[in-house]
Amino acid sequence: MTSPLLAVNNIEVIYDHVILVLKGVSLEVPKGKVVALLGANGAGKSTTLKAISNLLAAERGDVTKGNILYKGDRIDKLSPNALVTRGVIQVMEGRHCFAHLSIEDNLLTGAYTRRASRTEINQDLEKIYDFFPRLKMRRKSQAAYTSGGEQQMCAIGRAMMARPEMILLDEPSMGLAPQIVEEVFEIVKDLNQREQVSFLLAEQNTMVALRYCDYGYILENGRIVMDGAAQDLRDNEDVKEFYLGISTNDDAQRKSFKDVKSYRRRKRWLS
Repeated sequence: MTSPLLAVNNIEVIYDHVILVLKGVSLEVPKGKVVALLGANGAGKSTTLKAISNLLAAERGDVTKGNILYKGDRIDKLSPNALVTRGVIQVMEGRHCFAHLSIEDNLLTGAYTRRASRTEINQDLEKIYDFFPRLKMRRKSQAAYTSGGEQQMCAIGRAMMARPEMILLDEPSMGLAPQIVEEVFEIVKDLNQREQVSFLLAEQNTMVALRYCDYGYILENGRIVMDGAAQDLRDNEDVKEFYLGISTNDDAQRKSFKDVKSYRRRKRWLS
């Protein structure tokens, strides 16, 4: 079997040396696949992505157990900028475009870490506009005055300008209209298929995410409680009830995966 592009092995994350947020989280992202990290708000999805991209220190967080491998090498001790040069880029929740810059200038900042000629960068810029025609129309507009969907596209396009092998995409649907959410996910799938970029995306919108990803992990209270191929998760009765809002059981007392006696899970954390 080939090794995964990214492997998170039994990590534990603590904030302020006190607050345990992730409890033995393990996951894998195969090369060229889209993997979704699903769960409710506060489940630990964003913390998992920040642990991978080494951004926890800015929030007084730390990976205290386990390790994170990228292409077989440990990366959990690298600086965030060193990780970018290795091909791992995170698109933060909330998009975080440079509000005072134009869309095109925002995109160009994504190529800052590359040693590339202006011709190469211009070629990549045109490729981004091919994926995001709407951005080409708004290329000279100040980012602050574009829509939420356009800013999300700009953030993903900026990440692509660094020519990554993997993008960590945090809550891409947040604050967007359903039609725009579909458009963003279509672009993600297109980037994955045409550019062979692997994605690990954290998403609350389980119904949409499971239509576009290849594999999914469900987080609850800092633990992975279920994982499987996207189709298997879509067909799972408990996932339908708790995350897709499709109930086939009248038992109103079921509030959590922990309360489902028939639910079997593989223990992914150390005792």
